[in-house]
Amino acid sequence: MAIATINPATGQVLKTFDALSDSQVDERIQRAAEAFPKFRQLGFAERARMMRKAGDILESEKDSIALLMTTEMGKTLRSAVDEAVKCASACRYYADNAEKFLADEVIQTSASRSYVRYQPLGVVLVVMPWNFPFWQAFRFIAPGLMAGNVGLLKHASNVPQCALKIEEVLRRAGFPEGTFQTLLIGSDKVDRILDDPRIAAATLTGSEEAGVKVGAGAAKRIKKVVLELGGSDPFVVMPSANFDEAVATAVKARTINNGQSCIAAKRFIVAESIADRFEREFVARMQALRVGDPTDATVDVGPLANADAVKSLHEDVQKTVKAGARVLTGGKPAEGAGNFYQPTVLTDIPKDSPAYREEFFGPVASLFRVKNIDDAIRVANDSKFGLGASAWTNDPAEQERFSNELEAGMVFINQMVASDPRLPFGGIKRSGFGRELSVHGIREFTNIKTVVVR
Repeated sequence: MAIATINPATGQVLKTFDALSDSQVDERIQRAAEAFPKFRQLGFAERARMMRKAGDILESEKDSIALLMTTEMGKTLRSAVDEAVKCASACRYYADNAEKFLADEVIQTSASRSYVRYQPLGVVLVVMPWNFPFWQAFRFIAPGLMAGNVGLLKHASNVPQCALKIEEVLRRAGFPEGTFQTLLIGSDKVDRILDDPRIAAATLTGSEEAGVKVGAGAAKRIKKVVLELGGSDPFVVMPSANFDEAVATAVKARTINNGQSCIAAKRFIVAESIADRFEREFVARMQALRVGDPTDATVDVGPLANADAVKSLHEDVQKTVKAGARVLTGGKPAEGAGNFYQPTVLTDIPKDSPAYREEFFGPVASLFRVKNIDDAIRVANDSKFGLGASAWTNDPAEQERFSNELEAGMVFINQMVASDPRLPFGGIKRSGFGRELSVHGIREFTNIKTVVVR
């Protein structure tokens, strides 16, 4: 894929970039390797000062940063503003808490002194996707740099200006040269970088296919890796739920980021006794969504990131319908210019169809009816993915069962799945391994060193 800014709302190529040569990449790796020993010696207070400054820049320039995100990947402008502000909050959270999270842990043993010390690993390769172009990167930047690591960002090729802007923000915040650099390269260069002995670890957010490649590449070199991959999150609604809140949230949870989010609800599993009503109201609300120019504040759903995304999504919808599913609304690309897809609801979905087995990255919802909580948990868990899950019930016993039995890295009761710097983020099964955010996320890229003094 060419490294270029192509407005997904119009298809217009706005700016193209030349990929870095291997020698240019090597220069940046060396710069990072030389920056690490000095950067790790900085105290937490000094790192926190720079991280807070980065947060201030993100917040004060949120409007221009948001427009850049919208122009490159099509998210609505209002959601892009929220993303910039969320990045600022992550910077401040780790500026405030990193020292506490990484303080020595004293362990009582027979030795005169024993403790666990958390130390940075070194240069981390950061492979990030386009769907949350700032937030995905700052999910590593805030904890990773506060821990004393340095980073090399290989961002998606359709958001090069976002990638360069992130590096600029950190440079303006005072982070030393080489601490965080953007590599404008194609994905075919990732394995070569992983093979470099100066690279200590890698983190990737992306597709299952990309995760397999980077995970295998890191394993072959015995390097630490964190993988946050796809999801086909269930959204379960039981009879005791607050119905109006559940159906309204269901629409938001499916269409967040134009439906292009790994933690977007994708499979809606509804108890039989309320299924007819849920279907009617959910379909009506999906039909009422306004699709169009993402810079228009009245628009609910913008374009998909590129033309290929529309093509692959529509092919999977057609395969699902051919297998026996019914389309309740939508089911095809929107007419006119740009990469728009109609908000869609499918039902009667066969097990051997893409809607049952794969992740749909766009505003397409799959409806399932279940008899009881046992059936709901069975259907929810009948997936190779295990990222997030949302369950709606006011029955305490059901809440406990969903919390315990849903196979996911994150379970939200009576709330849509969301990321929060204070809570660990990540999945199980084919959704990846390792955790981002919270105390767990900052410790992922540290050497958890045992120290014993006799």
